[in-house]
Amino acid sequence: MEYTSTRDNSLSVSSAMAIKTGLAPDGGLFVPKSLPRIFGEELSELSQLSYTDRTVKILEKFLTDFTGAELSDCAHSAYNKEKFETDEIAPLYKLTSGVYFLELWHGPTCAFKDMALQILPHLLKKSVVKTGETKEVVILVATSGDTGKAALEGFKDVDGTRIIVFYPEKGVSNMQKRQMVTQEGNNVDVAAVMGNFDDAQSGVKKIFGDKEYAQILERNNFMLSSANSINWGRLVPQIVYYFSAYCNLLKNDEIKLGDPVNFVVPTGNFGNILAAYYAKEMGLPVGRLICASNENNVLTDFIRTGVYDKNRPFKTTGSPSMDILISSNLERLLYQVTGKDDGQVASWMQQLSESGRYEVTEAVKAKIGEVFYGGFCDDAQTQKTISEVHQAYGYVMDTHTAVAKCVYDQYKKETGDETKTVIVSTASPFKFSDRVLAAVAGEEALARLDDFALLETLAEKGDLAIPAPLAGLNTKPIIFNTTCEKSEMYEVVSHMLNLS
Repeated sequence: MEYTSTRDNSLSVSSAMAIKTGLAPDGGLFVPKSLPRIFGEELSELSQLSYTDRTVKILEKFLTDFTGAELSDCAHSAYNKEKFETDEIAPLYKLTSGVYFLELWHGPTCAFKDMALQILPHLLKKSVVKTGETKEVVILVATSGDTGKAALEGFKDVDGTRIIVFYPEKGVSNMQKRQMVTQEGNNVDVAAVMGNFDDAQSGVKKIFGDKEYAQILERNNFMLSSANSINWGRLVPQIVYYFSAYCNLLKNDEIKLGDPVNFVVPTGNFGNILAAYYAKEMGLPVGRLICASNENNVLTDFIRTGVYDKNRPFKTTGSPSMDILISSNLERLLYQVTGKDDGQVASWMQQLSESGRYEVTEAVKAKIGEVFYGGFCDDAQTQKTISEVHQAYGYVMDTHTAVAKCVYDQYKKETGDETKTVIVSTASPFKFSDRVLAAVAGEEALARLDDFALLETLAEKGDLAIPAPLAGLNTKPIIFNTTCEKSEMYEVVSHMLNLS
């Protein structure tokens, strides 16, 4: 299968080249020229396989320049008992007869980003070999919290790679920051940016698009690639867990083959829900895709009005991984729903770059509205949802998952839709223990507790076990303390790479 750019249909590259380079040369995103199909009997057969084997079957359809043996090696290296706390990898938790949580946080960093970032390094290593690349690959990452640690953990000590992660100094939880600044590995670097996630992401994109800087890197035997969801190798593994969730419902006799299922996805950068959209386009029986935002509700407004406008106050919330106003992966959706109109997509992205705003046509808005529902909730509603679900069912959610549950409740009240629904649970509640504990036990429970005492108290109040990757963080030394202005990101990268 060949890949092209959302901004230039004349471009054609292999999947290995798309994964290696991350971003298309014109600044667009790589997309497959066509989507494979999986439905009927093949879907039934997938339901009898393990998560790892489901991964191989689906990736074989997209990464056709990889052999089955190579993909099997990648999948088994990524999804195993050493790295994930459960053999199921992505288990379903049944809340009621019609509502389920897809728990994507049982990996080494306790967040859904592990689902893609444990396999991406293996795909990238093989892509480098396949394309004859001899330069060292520098993975440049902007993170709103979870991607950074998951990428660091996935790429640490991987031969032929370096990874540099930028995070917003005031825009991640204390636990997320601690995970990153204590990261071990001989090829990793971390820096805080004085600004928000969009500042960090824009800085990284600027470096990617700088042809003069690329020449400097090349002279020093480096090339850039990405572990953000702009990289197709990061996005395609996420398609797997939507198929897997459906297969588990089938296997457990919760649905019959062909029954539609709704998915509710908390998202800021639009990558996670875009993977669900691709699964639907491939034939997965999906009803509605419910896009859940926090108070940075630029996606909600876009889905409802057809106007994307980032010119609004940036809000720091209790669900920081969604504190985003520039949703990069929306570009891939626009490419698909416009019938692959690269010129139109390029025009909208140019408008976004120049004015921070664009408006799609009524036809495109209607096409998006057929599939997507957009909703949002504020921090008070998020806390209330965590509390109510815990009291009613004894289930403890993190803040991002609670945003999704809150928006689902809005959707169901508004539409009356009784379709069975999977809520995507994106992080362990322990990653946001202060907000979760306050919701479960009241604000007074936080009194005089440090981050690690919070973990222990939440475990006690929520009747939970602290995940092993978080339990030992308090004994790890802080390794990284670099802080920079957004205008200094070039200098930080050059210093970390010792560029001449």
